[in-house]
This record gives sequence, C-alpha cells and structure tokens, in this order.
Amino acid sequence: MTGTPFDAAHAAAPGRRRRRSRRIGAALAYHAAMLLIAAVFMLPFYWMAISAFKTNAEIFADPITWWPDPIRWENVSALFTRPDFPFLRQFWNSVFYAGMVAIGMCLSCSLAAYSFACLRWRGRNLVFALTVAALLMPPIVTFLPTYLAWSRLGFNGTYVPLILPAFLGDAFYIFMLRQFFLGVPREIMDAARLDGASEFRIWWQIVLPQVRTPLVIVALFAIVYTWHDFFGPLIYLQDPQDFPLSLGLFTFRTQRAVEWSLSMMGALLTALPLVVLFLLTQRLFQRGLMTAGPR
Repeated sequence: MTGTPFDAAHAAAPGRRRRRSRRIGAALAYHAAMLLIAAVFMLPFYWMAISAFKTNAEIFADPITWWPDPIRWENVSALFTRPDFPFLRQFWNSVFYAGMVAIGMCLSCSLAAYSFACLRWRGRNLVFALTVAALLMPPIVTFLPTYLAWSRLGFNGTYVPLILPAFLGDAFYIFMLRQFFLGVPREIMDAARLDGASEFRIWWQIVLPQVRTPLVIVALFAIVYTWHDFFGPLIYLQDPQDFPLSLGLFTFRTQRAVEWSLSMMGALLTALPLVVLFLLTQRLFQRGLMTAGPR
C-alpha cells in the first residue's frame, strides 16, 4: 500500500528542517568569524581613538583602561593651539596636495585610456604595452634622476614635483580605466563623430559620464595614497609650514616624543577624513569593483 502525498511531505519535513538548521548555523558561524576579524582590525584604531582623550599616565596605566575617565576634550584644543604643530595649515596642505593629485590623475589617465581604448592609431598596442611595462619598474629606480631634474629646474621646496607628475598619467590607473572604456558602446561615439563632434568633446561629454564610477575609484585611490605619502614631501619640502599632515605629524612626534596623547589626537584627526570619505563613497566603490570591463 503506497503512502499519500501528505505522508511523503511529512516524512521529508525533518530533512528540510535539518538542512535549514545547517544553513542558519553556517551563516551564524560566518558572521561571527567576520565580526571577530573586524574587531581585531578595529582594535588599533579604537586604541588610538581613546588614547587621544587620555593623559600620558592613563595611556601607560596598568591595568589597561579601555575608556578614558574623564574624557579630556582639552586635548583637541591643545592640538590646534600648538605653535610647533600648525595642524590646520598642514591639514589644508594635505587637502590641496591630495585634491590636485586626484584631479590630475583623473584627467590625464582618462585621456590616455580613451586614446588606447577608443581611438585607432599606428603603434597603439606597442605604446600600451610599454605603458603597462612601466609598472614593473620600481619607483626607487627613477627617484635620483627625477630629483636631480626637479632640483636643476629650481622646484625644490615647492609642491610642483609632487603634483605635476599626476597630470602626466600613471600606468596602473591608465590600465584600469582602459578596461572600463572598452565597455562603452562604440555606436554612441560613432554617432557623435557623424554629427561632427571632436574627439575631445566625445571624451568629455559622452565617454566620461559613462565611467563616473571608475573615475571615483581612481580619485579615491589617489587621495588615499597621497594623504599618506611621506617619502615625496620628505624629499622635496623643507619648510614645516608647507608639510602635509603625514610629514608634519611625524615631525611633531619626533620632537615631542613624550606627548603621546597629542600625537594620538593628531593621528586620529589625520585618519578621520579618509574614514568619512570612504563611508561617503563606499557604494560607488563597490559598484565599480563589480562592474565588468570590456563587453
């Protein structure tokens, strides 16, 4: 005698419940592991943040205090009023430096990528191969001749050697943008050419709006790299009033090694703009990483 469909479904129910329980258990284990890993990575940032509102004695207290008591808000005002650490001036220097490099990278690299992806000219593939090959050359190899060239031109002590190269392109960003430019439909560009549009107008008004997300990624990468750049400003800048925060904070820490609370406050205020910037652009960043290149 064969069972009814209700009996079969009733017999299969325990199996479904077991599979559902295993999926829920696996999801809980995965999220617990991710939370643990996130906590491990966030611990240094948390320690820096709470140390910024402590005294030196509280920072090195034994046992460790995981929350400042009391919270010393005066550390913020003390940082802004230190004559040996012009924080606001150096913050503006960092904003100017990172912003100009990001603009230069987006303009120059998008132009080069447009040429490699959307234009046909003799030797294009060879030049692109040489551009990609530049990624294999360590920057330290070209550092000395580059420094000597800028020195003879009289630009040491200025931001020109740090900003002007960004307007000449970067091999990595050119390669990355080219992959996205290959995905722009050629029919749109051909139609614009038939209407008499110049190549510059096609690049500016048609292609760039199609690749806004990759341009945001390029700008974000350039800002993060420049914001933390230490070697370039160390070599080319001499006046502390011209230092960006990366170099100014290091100089302050070496001169005032015992003032750890103010050093932590400076490090916290230096890192916060990048955290805010990433939170504001994370949706575009994730969308750009998931976007396919050529179609």
